[in-house]
Amino acid sequence: MIFGLKLRQLRQERGLTPAALSQAVDVSVSYLNEIEKGKKYPKADKIMAFARVLGVSYDELVSLHLGKRLAPISELLQSDVLREFPLDMFGLDPARLIEMISDAPTRVMAFISTILELARNYEMRQENFYLAALRSYQEMHDNYFDDLEDAVRSCVARFRLRTEPPFDMHQLEDLLGQEYHYLIDRHTLSEHPELQELRSVYQPAARRLLLRPGLSRAQEMFVLGREVAFNYLGLKERPYTNVPSATPGSFEQVLNHFRASYFAVALIMEESQLVADLQALFTTPRWNAALLLGLLTRYEVSPEMLLQRVTNLLARHFGIGSLFFLRFDQEPDAQGFRLTKELHLSRLHNPHGNELQEHYCRRWVSLWLMEQARQAGSPGLRVAAQRSRYWQTPDEYLCITIARYDASGHATSVTVGLPVDDNLRQKVAFLADESIPTRWVNETCERCSIPDCEVRAAPPVKIVEQQRKTELAASIAALVQGQ
Repeated sequence: MIFGLKLRQLRQERGLTPAALSQAVDVSVSYLNEIEKGKKYPKADKIMAFARVLGVSYDELVSLHLGKRLAPISELLQSDVLREFPLDMFGLDPARLIEMISDAPTRVMAFISTILELARNYEMRQENFYLAALRSYQEMHDNYFDDLEDAVRSCVARFRLRTEPPFDMHQLEDLLGQEYHYLIDRHTLSEHPELQELRSVYQPAARRLLLRPGLSRAQEMFVLGREVAFNYLGLKERPYTNVPSATPGSFEQVLNHFRASYFAVALIMEESQLVADLQALFTTPRWNAALLLGLLTRYEVSPEMLLQRVTNLLARHFGIGSLFFLRFDQEPDAQGFRLTKELHLSRLHNPHGNELQEHYCRRWVSLWLMEQARQAGSPGLRVAAQRSRYWQTPDEYLCITIARYDASGHATSVTVGLPVDDNLRQKVAFLADESIPTRWVNETCERCSIPDCEVRAAPPVKIVEQQRKTELAASIAALVQGQ
């Protein structure tokens, strides 16, 4: 590919047409075209002929150095991206991508340079790109994967697992031990304080799964279910901890970790049973937080596991698309909030992740419920619903949030946002409940023009900056027109 780009560049610099160069080197125009697009690599005698006609040395022509103008393309071609990134998963033909690069190398170079510049400015790492690609993959499928749902049903039938809630965790441990010859170790990980953030580590040589002591039943059940998935789905390329970013690998590792996690949650919360429970919840005429908490008790899962599973099913079974899922965290004694997980189906909703160090709008139920729990100072769960209207837009979402405050002072919330439209009005009876508060919301305080906001955490500096630019543009336009 690099040879083809270099050959094309030299030919154009010398003012030679494909026909002229083909004739001088004694190759067909079609063969030259394939060489320039990276589909063919000529033999040594032809490379010598190309070098002689183009006035360069053999070594210069075959080196991997592309020169300053095309250096970003060379960097891309020699990186792990094209090798590891599953372009076909997004409907992209790698050969067509290479052809596009060769057709307009300078323009593609400018685009690649821009991406690399943005990545450097915002300190984006390889795993940031992988996670962004994974979110896009989920969005393309409405976060519902038939092959994984079918695999779960096949696994249940093959091993005669009982799926009535709550799922019996011992089935997973027995399956791992008897079928996949795992050793479960609940002691060793506690001997490594430097790894206290990890819930599990898998040692492939010994087939030993290290579990951190003190995990909740839901956490342990999820880890065990994920290990079953890695084995049942035959996912060889995998991370060995519960945090893939702890040891960044290939995109295939990130994707397989997601697939195993999806499988685990789908196994623990069987599809048809949860769909029936959601139908019962949605048909109640009034919002009842206790019913949602009741689902946590019924399935004995964490709030994140429940709401993540809900996002799998809403588009497929209820026609509720264009939803979003958010997880916010707040460390003890911290004033700010971190958006640590997000999913947006059909569009990029607000709020969304940013590296701008701006302050997320405190009017969102995701944040004020966390703050409420923190001020109360009593560990436990809180549930709330809110109709969130985007400031100065017609968009409105029903947001359902579960917030947790623990004894260490750490607060977290998970939220699913459902678009308020005619379909939601038909599917969710309690949407009309007047006890659900309605609030205008925005993205960040710095970009918000809501007047007299009682929870503003920062001045609207971006709004002021944009107003200045608008006024400046208007003054310049007036001056140019002689006014």
